[in-house]
Amino acid sequence: MLSQIIDGCRKGHRKNQKELYQMFYAYGMSITMRYADSRDKAAATLNDAFMKVFDNIRKYDRHRPFKPWLRKIIVNTAINHFNANKKYQNWEGLDESSEEIGQDETIISGLTYDEIIEMVQKLSPAYRTVFNLYVIDGFKHEEIAELLGISVGTSKSNLFKAKRNLRALLEKNLM
Repeated sequence: MLSQIIDGCRKGHRKNQKELYQMFYAYGMSITMRYADSRDKAAATLNDAFMKVFDNIRKYDRHRPFKPWLRKIIVNTAINHFNANKKYQNWEGLDESSEEIGQDETIISGLTYDEIIEMVQKLSPAYRTVFNLYVIDGFKHEEIAELLGISVGTSKSNLFKAKRNLRALLEKNLM
């Protein structure tokens, strides 16, 4: 069924585009909500991502799974939205503190996905983006630095501070 929908999208059929959009809307929103600070911004990012999908559907290799191809477009679109608003970001480089960077944190099992996303959305855009790229999407600091136009040290520092802020939010919500 998915291959038929993709065939229709390649031919520019609106009905098939709508079907593909509806089929992957929730999946796409679960990604964009992690990067955006509101549902409206996440929806706008997702809509832009689907426009890119429809514009580039002919480049999709049918011999590979569709979902990872879609995910890459969605994540890259979220990064593009982030970079478009870069002048409003507050990057913090490494400071002189003795705090160590890179210790893995455990997630409290009693929280729902929506509660975790809500906490991630409370992070500053810079912290939120680095956190998502590193922790959720599996990018390395070198890749993050290149994508966002920052230094590797700034990426590491922002991840550390994002984790620290999330820990504080967790403590506040659990008390």
